[in-house]
Amino acid sequence: MLDPSIKKLASEGRNFGALAIHLSNGQILNHVMWVDADDEHLLINTETHRAKYKAMTANPEVTVTVWNAENPYSYAEVRGKVVGEVRGDEARAHIDALSQRYTGGPYQGEIQSERVVVRIAPVRQRGQ
Repeated sequence: MLDPSIKKLASEGRNFGALAIHLSNGQILNHVMWVDADDEHLLINTETHRAKYKAMTANPEVTVTVWNAENPYSYAEVRGKVVGEVRGDEARAHIDALSQRYTGGPYQGEIQSERVVVRIAPVRQRGQ
């Protein structure tokens, strides 16, 4: 279960997250992005052709740090594992909802492949 305070931080407001993943060459990629959460998981919305998605598929162990946009000293770290994904209309609706939350309007980016919502289950979580 995701800590309720971390869920709130990730699912409300314009609080960004930094997703850290392992690339196949051993390097670590850290990408700042929009985040979301449900009761059990952190949620990352991306596209299937992107390096971060391919890397999470190959090695599902990730870390996500989410910070409060109004007070960056208030943050949460979730070390976890990718345990599932959602594609299709639900993933498309999710990116539109995230865009509404973060930008105030529908998602404007070109979709080059397929949207996917990646579910990350916490293994270790802590807030500051």
